[in-house]
Amino acid sequence: MMIKKLDHKSLIEAFDIYRVFQNSYQIEADLIGVDDFPPLSRSAEDIRHSDTAFYGCFEGEELATVIEIKLILGDDSKLKICSLTVDPKHFRKGMAGRLIQYVFDSYPLNEFVVETAVVNKPAIKLYKKHGFTEYKQYLPDHGIPKVVMKKI
Repeated sequence: MMIKKLDHKSLIEAFDIYRVFQNSYQIEADLIGVDDFPPLSRSAEDIRHSDTAFYGCFEGEELATVIEIKLILGDDSKLKICSLTVDPKHFRKGMAGRLIQYVFDSYPLNEFVVETAVVNKPAIKLYKKHGFTEYKQYLPDHGIPKVVMKKI
């Protein structure tokens, strides 16, 4: 397995990221029990124009896992994990955990933040395994209850 920064401005890499997002987020939408899941409406063009950074974990030549991050700089700089997706063909291989650890090692900050659906127990378990604790819950406009987790 190889991890590298992805060039999401490239149409080819944006489509690779999009493919992983679509495959993974469809599973999450089914888990949550919703037909209208906002991440599924994100296009490859949206990804290309994002101001976030993307890293991928590859199995051979295939992009299998993607983490999207955003640095929030200031007096208390932190890193937000905007998305972490695994193509279902690569579930249970430890790739998501490797990407989380890669981000921790690459960005030695004092605070990391992530959000997921309250009912997404596999994601919550993964984040807790990597030192995140629940900070708060809220209900966004799309109506899917979310949990915010922090690692300090």
